Amino acid sequence: MQIGEVAARTELSLRTIRHYEETGLVTPSARSQGGFRLYTEADVARLTVVRRMKPLGFTLDQMRDLLDATDRLDAGELRASERAALLERIRGYERDATEQVEKLRTQLARAEEFAATLRARLSPAS
Repeated sequence: MQIGEVAARTELSLRTIRHYEETGLVTPSARSQGGFRLYTEADVARLTVVRRMKPLGFTLDQMRDLLDATDRLDAGELRASERAALLERIRGYERDATEQVEKLRTQLARAEEFAATLRARLSPAS
């Protein structure tokens, strides 16, 4: 699929997708004869991982590291020790993601309380 369809499916801008290509996070699987970037479902899945990591504060290097770990796991043919090390890396990202989600929940609860306070001030009974 072309970049426009990928952008629509991932809810990322064309500029962001190109930036991720420039930084080596996601590379189009092919190019058309006219030079258009062509992406596969696997490329879309990678972009989706990146899109989900971004609001949690992960850096591009962390995104690259996680994608590398998952790529190596998916490739198979690993010694038990390599597999265990990769799984531990991924567990670290899962722990970090869970911690960030909890922080965001706290921020959201505070924002909802603030909005409720403002609504109460605006109610006719005030």
